[in-house]
Amino acid sequence: MKSYTSDNRKQIAKNTFLLYIRMLFMMIVSLYTSRVILNVLGVEDFGIYNVVGGVVAMFSVISGALSGSISRFITYELGKGDSNKLTTIFSVSVTIQLLLSLIIIILIESIGVWFLNTKMTIPANRIVAANWVLQFSIITFVINLISVPYNATIIAHEKMSAFAYISILEAVGKLSIALLIKWSPMDKLIYYAILMCIVAIMIRFTYGHYCKKHFDECAYHFLWDKDMFKKMLNFAGWNFIGASASILRDQGGNIIINLFSGPSVNAARAVAFQVNNAIVGFVQNFMTAMNPQITKSYASGNKEFMRTLIIQGARFSFYMLLLLSIPVFINTQYILEIWLKIVPDHSVNFVQLILLFALSESISNPLITGMLATGKIRNYQIVVGGIQMLNLPISYICLCLWSIPESVIIVSILISQICFFARICFLRKTIGLSLGFVLKYIYINIFVTFTCAYLLSVAFKMVLFKVPMHEDILFFLSILSSLIICVLVVLFIGLKKNERLKLADMFSKRFKLFSK
Repeated sequence: MKSYTSDNRKQIAKNTFLLYIRMLFMMIVSLYTSRVILNVLGVEDFGIYNVVGGVVAMFSVISGALSGSISRFITYELGKGDSNKLTTIFSVSVTIQLLLSLIIIILIESIGVWFLNTKMTIPANRIVAANWVLQFSIITFVINLISVPYNATIIAHEKMSAFAYISILEAVGKLSIALLIKWSPMDKLIYYAILMCIVAIMIRFTYGHYCKKHFDECAYHFLWDKDMFKKMLNFAGWNFIGASASILRDQGGNIIINLFSGPSVNAARAVAFQVNNAIVGFVQNFMTAMNPQITKSYASGNKEFMRTLIIQGARFSFYMLLLLSIPVFINTQYILEIWLKIVPDHSVNFVQLILLFALSESISNPLITGMLATGKIRNYQIVVGGIQMLNLPISYICLCLWSIPESVIIVSILISQICFFARICFLRKTIGLSLGFVLKYIYINIFVTFTCAYLLSVAFKMVLFKVPMHEDILFFLSILSSLIICVLVVLFIGLKKNERLKLADMFSKRFKLFSK
């Protein structure tokens, strides 16, 4: 057992490292391209692109449920070691995604087009461009949808180097877009949508080529296994509730903000999500590497290791996100001014609140993976998905009462915390995860760590700004000092003694290896 867990931890560490290389490159490219595109398109067109994309994303509620089902079934069968069943699952998955694509196209071309032209707040002179954006967004969405089984297979096989390299290729494509859009031969907004579609097609064929070359199960042929279809549909049917809740929370929130505040506030929200995506990438990479191990541990019957991974995943995810969030949180205005030049109204508040939401969600991600791994999700999705469904109506009521766009994210944070405790209760029943243990070693631990890191960072910034010094130097020192404070707080308050010793030992081995 010791060898098993040791090998798996090494695999997680290796995959996490590869994904961090990917993330670092993509973060730099993403932040640069966002700045260029915002300045070239302008606040209004940037907001239009994001809210129209949100209309398309609303329909991904259907695909999201099946995508989660596909990823779970492929990873589970790899853990069981059944290659024949794996081939069947892949072919059935692609067939389902193709049929689903047709359904979604019909829905968007009818309901989506009607909603865009009759209900959304878009200037009359930009409505034609918005419709073109919608059409190309549909194509991009369908292409990404068909890529899901291929992406899931790569992650399930834990071939993170391929995943990282292809993602870097995608980032290069988007960087090219940022450079090309300045010399647009047509309406810049339409041109941007076309180029994004071309990049999606390029990446789709790259994923397909890699999977066919390296994985035997990825040789697609039309297959309709009735029993497998029923199993996947049953899982997806209950997962549909959770997928619906997430889409309604994120994209539904984006749309109701548009209805009350217009595209300029959508641009501010989009900016905030760009910052969030760059920072959250650190945690997502860690969880992308860890998720297959959680599912495979359950499939092989090793629940003890599974529980350990969930507890460590929740805590470490939060700490990694904390290290980057606090410096950004206390210096948001300065960072946005340097990055964007043009800072849309509400951007600072949106960034800070979305970072708090991301911190809240980070501790739940391993719990979600653990619950999906069991396959026993009916009651879980009814309760947790039902709670999350409250995001949209409560947000709508808040906007009606106070017309404060930030209230949408505040509601999401509060509901996220309620869902966290609900997930603990379900995992206690399914895999024996102790409620008291989780509260002590996850919730209380991270709350104390966050509070200390934030208060010490703010206090040091206040002292620092009393020193006569150039403004840019002061802000640089503020960011650096808050990062150092967060590292020290995590090491001596967040981590247990044995975890600090393991971390020290790991760095010692890496240093010796480097010195040789």
